[in-house]
Amino acid sequence: MSDNIVLIVTISLIIIFSPFFAKVFKLPTTPIEIILGSILGYVGFIHDEHLFEIVAEMGFLYLMFIAGTEINLKNVLKTPATIMRRVMFYLAILYGLSITFSIYFELGKIFMVLLPLISVGLVASLAKEYGKTPWLSISMTAGGIGEVVSIGILTITSAALQSGFGLGLFETILALIAFLIFMFILFKAMQILFWWYPKLSTLLMPHEDNKEQDIRLSMGILFLLVGAMLYLELELAFGAFLAGIFIPTFFEHKHELPEKLASFGFGFLIPIFFIHIGSSFHLEALKIDGLILKAFLIAFAMIGMRVIASLVFIKKLGVFDSILMGLSHSMPLTLLIAMATLAYHADSIDILHYYAFILAALIQVISVMIIIKLMHTYKLKLSPSKN
Repeated sequence: MSDNIVLIVTISLIIIFSPFFAKVFKLPTTPIEIILGSILGYVGFIHDEHLFEIVAEMGFLYLMFIAGTEINLKNVLKTPATIMRRVMFYLAILYGLSITFSIYFELGKIFMVLLPLISVGLVASLAKEYGKTPWLSISMTAGGIGEVVSIGILTITSAALQSGFGLGLFETILALIAFLIFMFILFKAMQILFWWYPKLSTLLMPHEDNKEQDIRLSMGILFLLVGAMLYLELELAFGAFLAGIFIPTFFEHKHELPEKLASFGFGFLIPIFFIHIGSSFHLEALKIDGLILKAFLIAFAMIGMRVIASLVFIKKLGVFDSILMGLSHSMPLTLLIAMATLAYHADSIDILHYYAFILAALIQVISVMIIIKLMHTYKLKLSPSKN
């Protein structure tokens, strides 16, 4: 009981004081939460607890949900064909570089899946900090498509690692395809329904809402889709991400809702997830020979691949903003750690590479967040009138 009290108090203090440390060290809040979780976990203030893991998992799903709220499917479908082609070219280059890198250095097939992962979870936090800049808008569009691809690959790879390349994998692929077809039909049906009955959206989420119907409906959609993923034995993050897309796509009149949902998430559930991630990385692992070097090589390779691939947007964004866009995709923290954990438990990677991927994920978040901040500040100094 006393250990659990210490755990609760420690988590509470990290949540309260992380923003202050972030201001002092001029770092984003997220890496501060991870670092504090790792340090305090090392000294014994944070330990494994089932409820802590459940809340952290909920924080991860909520982060994916918030990422989805940044994407309006109607706007994505209206994306000019030229930009959509560039997005597809960007993803093709990224996966091509990953396959080439993995084959050249004889890293194994699992690296082909791990290196090009894209997650817009932290891109959502960048949008919160820097606003709707052109490079972030394209980053969300490209990242949203890339994340769907990543989660699809994650789902299939997860099934392959757990059940092998047999009937189980075939059933998972069929379930994923069937679910995607169902979601496409559902989106189209809702689009027609809301077109015929435009007042339905305001009935479900009224402008004057003293019963928090918007929050209730949002949470209901989230849990329904997560429940569907559980039933189909697919990746839960996929359901949470799709649930988030529902909000801006069909309830455009509630402009403040995504920010309202994000405020709750970034103030409570999401920090617990990042604290848990930090506590799962044991500082003793830093003594493993070659770990730090491998982590930096993985981080450098993943960042470099995305920056090179992002240059396809030069004509649209310019060199500076294209690099910023590539950097914004260089923090697939959640998916990278989830995938590395699956690979390790399936004996596809050893303990050295498992810790190397976790450390690389932390290095990417901290270094990329700092680089983006420095580049954005430099850009503001160059052209203050345009920003």
